[in-house]
Amino acid sequence: MSRHVAQPGLAQAHLESRRCRIRGEIAHPLRAAGASAEPLPADRVHHLLREAEDLYWNELSWEQATDEEVVSGGRLTELVFPAFLAFVDGLLPNESRAGSRPHPDVVEKILIFLSDHFLRFTVELEGGADSQRLVWARAMTARLIDLVLYRLHQLTAEECEALDGRC
Repeated sequence: MSRHVAQPGLAQAHLESRRCRIRGEIAHPLRAAGASAEPLPADRVHHLLREAEDLYWNELSWEQATDEEVVSGGRLTELVFPAFLAFVDGLLPNESRAGSRPHPDVVEKILIFLSDHFLRFTVELEGGADSQRLVWARAMTARLIDLVLYRLHQLTAEECEALDGRC
């Protein structure tokens, strides 16, 4: 289920505001992991983005159908989106996968996709939609954006904890 960004500028601005929050809390400049990697051809980026989109929608739908990851205080995004986060991890440099090429360009596209959907959920809620599922989908998407940013910029566990108390 591919959904394209309705207004890429708004999604990018939202993403940059979240990145700015991180930048303001840590003691070093943000650098994207694998930033010097050679970009993939457009067709490969598109394919990987579609895979990420499918994982996102599948895991979100599964949680809506089962409520498996409900804990006191809400749902744990890390538990709702394990395959999605593993997919993102696979696109970034990792010492245990020596020789593999990182693809931070794809992760940036994934972040725009997430940011766009966060904004779509916001518009629906502001337009009067009254859905608890929409509220939690929006909150989990916001958290997912942060988790992907933490991975992309290779924040330490201590930095993640300082940002929001969990990583």
